[in-house]
Amino acid sequence: MYEIGKAEIDAVAKVIRSGKLMRDFGGQGGWCERFEAALAEKVGVRYAVTTCSGTTALIGCLLGLGVGPGDEVIVPAYTFIATALAPLAVGAIPIIAEIDETLMIDPADVERKITRYTKAILPVHMIGRTCDMSAIMGIARRHKLFVVEDACQAVGGSYRGRRLCSIGHAGAYSFNYYKNISCGEGGAVLTSRRDVYERALIYHDGALTLYTSAQHPREALFAGTKIRASEIMGAILHEQLKRLDRILARLRARAAAMREILAKSGRFALNPSNDLAGDCGSNLPLLFETPAAALAFVKAHKKRIGMMRPYDTGKHCYWRWDAILNQRGSHHPQLDAYSFARRKIVYSEDMCPRSRDVMARTIALGVPYKATLAEVRALARKLAV
Repeated sequence: MYEIGKAEIDAVAKVIRSGKLMRDFGGQGGWCERFEAALAEKVGVRYAVTTCSGTTALIGCLLGLGVGPGDEVIVPAYTFIATALAPLAVGAIPIIAEIDETLMIDPADVERKITRYTKAILPVHMIGRTCDMSAIMGIARRHKLFVVEDACQAVGGSYRGRRLCSIGHAGAYSFNYYKNISCGEGGAVLTSRRDVYERALIYHDGALTLYTSAQHPREALFAGTKIRASEIMGAILHEQLKRLDRILARLRARAAAMREILAKSGRFALNPSNDLAGDCGSNLPLLFETPAAALAFVKAHKKRIGMMRPYDTGKHCYWRWDAILNQRGSHHPQLDAYSFARRKIVYSEDMCPRSRDVMARTIALGVPYKATLAEVRALARKLAV
């Protein structure tokens, strides 16, 4: 969380004083709905549905598009496991594709992984960076596939002037503690498709849809679940959203100042970007010749700045997705997506060697948000030698 203060405290106090902590049974037209309207306008889509997490938002996107049992969804080798769990939740199979040096999904490998069962591509805008959405959307058009953008780690980012989650058919944000704006937990489905919006709304509110403009939905009601946000979450997010562009501007300025200096170093290269201007600026990844060189850099500088090697980030690494690699897709075999596939699905820890290599040779620097430009330049000079 980059900024939080009096505006959020005052908004939460208003919710508590009102006694209307739920978004229905008195909370209709309240903070959640106001936040959704403001978020949709900022992103450039027609609809937003607030959920309790980014994971549930991804599920809402997939079921909203009709992805289901037997389908395949292509996901990247480097992403939090939630990206791969979301297809399983709707009965589909995650198919793991390579990333390239940008740390984003490799469009060429996406195309290689398409089969007659493929229904959707799920590109992930990792660590505040952007995927090659022109290539992804081109592949989707050629093969008549859906695209669901996972921008859980890149809230507010953009690609060629368009906000992330406005390019694909649907997209998901996360608002947990580590995201650009936060209410502790939370997420949102974003789409311009009325059918996706209504199905996500039905799913997230147990098929009730007691509030919002979809009180009389065109889509048939089905048995959903309860993954709503509270009015307290909506109040915090409503104020956080006002801070978003300022947060991004500050991050981008500091990332640019560091990048100018680090680009001159002979010890490493800067990982390429699909859209430098659209990247959030929250992380600055460095690409080394060898994993040993990357680890040596960490050892030398870890006390100066927050950093991480993607290879060491646990459930962000596909080979650490135990339940998926072992094809245990549910608590009960009759609900397990792998049983619906009725075909052999093959995973292995070494199935994406290029991804493992890039992740082992990359160090992502956390951009110091509170530092001055002079301070980040001085820091970059120490890191570059």
